[in-house]
Amino acid sequence: ALNTVGLINIQFAIKDDKVYIIEANPRASRTVPFISKAYGEPYVNYATKIMLGKKTLKDFEFNPKLEGFAIKQPVFSFNKFPNVNKNLGPEMKSTGESILFIDSLKDDEFYDLYSRRKMYLSK
Repeated sequence: ALNTVGLINIQFAIKDDKVYIIEANPRASRTVPFISKAYGEPYVNYATKIMLGKKTLKDFEFNPKLEGFAIKQPVFSFNKFPNVNKNLGPEMKSTGESILFIDSLKDDEFYDLYSRRKMYLSK
């Protein structure tokens, strides 16, 4: 057990139907505003009030509005940085993120994103 009080960022990877934890950090990350935007809920506000002891989890009525999936996708600005090596590897080369809202994981845009970016773990 991590015994963390407050927000924690956990990153998972899935390979061959097995889930791996690749990183766990006791801090908020860019994922927190992403989840808030995707679900239309002010989660940072909720977490802050709980951590300050002003409210408990039971004080909030959660009404998440997401139907389908919200996919975080990297934004690459290679055209703005012409001298940068464009080959993708383990180093971060994205300059931002955007949200792709889809109804199904069989959505053509989802398949296009992952086939175009080759975003899966190597053997």
